[in-house]
Amino acid sequence: MKFLQIWVFPNKRNVEPRYQQISLAEDAKPNDFQQILSPNANDEGVWIHQNAWFNLAKFDKGTVKKYRLNDTKNGVYAFVIKGSAKVADFDLTERDGLGVWDIENFNVEATDDTEILLMEIPMEVAIA
Repeated sequence: MKFLQIWVFPNKRNVEPRYQQISLAEDAKPNDFQQILSPNANDEGVWIHQNAWFNLAKFDKGTVKKYRLNDTKNGVYAFVIKGSAKVADFDLTERDGLGVWDIENFNVEATDDTEILLMEIPMEVAIA
């Protein structure tokens, strides 16, 4: 079994702990980013108390997509779940990760059939 557990600090103190689980749609738009987490309860996926967005993508080999940060004060940690990709001009293979920041957008190019998780998070932790 493969399992990836990710912890994100909330942006305020004393929030009630919560757990939410979603099923990722198998019929999601192919070769595109699927938002799975955001700070807005009305958005697609789950929501958290943080200025963060997570996107999952399943790309066919040769697919190139531009990722635009929702907040330019954030950075993105890209994690290749399966396959290989070029992220912001860096070659990554299965289970590789890469952090990018001080950037407004970057390209993700699948160099093989690829599944990748992009985690956009604040670069500074500020808890109110």
